Amino acid sequence: METASDVLERFYRYARIDTTSSDADSDRVPSSDRQFDLANLLAEELRALGTEDVAVSTHAYVTAQIPASAGSEGKPRLGLIAHLDTTEVAPGAGVSPHIVHYGGGDLVCGTVDGRPVAMSPALLPALDDLVGKDLVCTDGATLLGSDDKAGVAEIMALVARLSAHPELPHPGIAVCFCPDEEIGHGAELLDIPAFGCTWAYTVDGGPIGEIEWECFNACEVTVSIEGHSIHPGDAKGRMVNASELLHAYHGLLPTFPRPENTEGYEGFYHLENMSGTVSHAVGRYIVRDHDATAFEAKIARMEQAAAYLNAGLDRDRVHVEVKRQYRNMAEVVREHPQLISTAEEAFLAAGVEPRIIPIRGGTDGAQLSFRGLPCPNLSTGGYCMHSVNEFIPVSSLETMVDVLEALVARFA
Repeated sequence: METASDVLERFYRYARIDTTSSDADSDRVPSSDRQFDLANLLAEELRALGTEDVAVSTHAYVTAQIPASAGSEGKPRLGLIAHLDTTEVAPGAGVSPHIVHYGGGDLVCGTVDGRPVAMSPALLPALDDLVGKDLVCTDGATLLGSDDKAGVAEIMALVARLSAHPELPHPGIAVCFCPDEEIGHGAELLDIPAFGCTWAYTVDGGPIGEIEWECFNACEVTVSIEGHSIHPGDAKGRMVNASELLHAYHGLLPTFPRPENTEGYEGFYHLENMSGTVSHAVGRYIVRDHDATAFEAKIARMEQAAAYLNAGLDRDRVHVEVKRQYRNMAEVVREHPQLISTAEEAFLAAGVEPRIIPIRGGTDGAQLSFRGLPCPNLSTGGYCMHSVNEFIPVSSLETMVDVLEALVARFA
């Protein structure tokens, strides 16, 4: 077998490359050219490992094929997928990963402007189970990028292991690293017939042991408001303050179903950002729910709020634009229960207790499942993703490579 340090070295190497996607440039794929830096590096490494048909598309999709082990040539090909980009909600340039040996109490990953950047067990009770472990952390100034460079590193470490030990049982494997998952493009442009898989897994989850085959139904809602500006000293009966209307609009939405109040299968409305003047105001929301009927009701509620405000104005000034992003992949994956049971077996074989949980988000697997490639999601091992407190246990990186080895063996 390959030494345990291989996946850690890979993760360090990939994490240092800035691959932040850009929602403002979502009209092109990739949304940031810097994603090609990691894509091209991975392609070089895949070629050096002897994989076949390695390609980087004009949209930064990295694909490669691994022939089946002897005796498994007739088995259906299995896909393994992770994404290149990191979110823009936390700084992603200049990532400086380092290991903290966690001894309990607050996990201090670094110091910024003279102040420690820390996470407490009170906010993250899972820390109590990690005492004595080596944790890869940021320096406190950036995210770490385990979402999803941990998944990339774990898949690449498996590829290296199969290259060094071709006798390990596995079916034909297709690998794909996608751009722009964080802004909803994900695997949208993957050529599924050319990829040639019967089913696949994304490696894009959280703490080790997670298996996810249910995700949110999701959309982005942009509320645009046209006001009418006039000198405030002469405004009575004439001014229409767009910022005030946006404030009133938000007040018409339910208070409880917001991310900070919800968990499990509970959906939410989330005001991600807002800007405004008297003349014009914009609120950008994301709406999520596992239940399709409840999801549609949330969208209807937002449209009804706009209609209510418009009814009291001189004309329609509040406009709601709904951009649907992905659907709950459970509609597809539940028809393939063997994908879940096989993943459970793989975790158990690696000494990890599997936990089936709903994703409070989405993965490339949601798009792929509805495009004909059933694709549940597996853990990477990471915690506190999308933040400067992000970390991942070294043992989780290493164990996930063993899990993937056990997984592909079962498909052989």
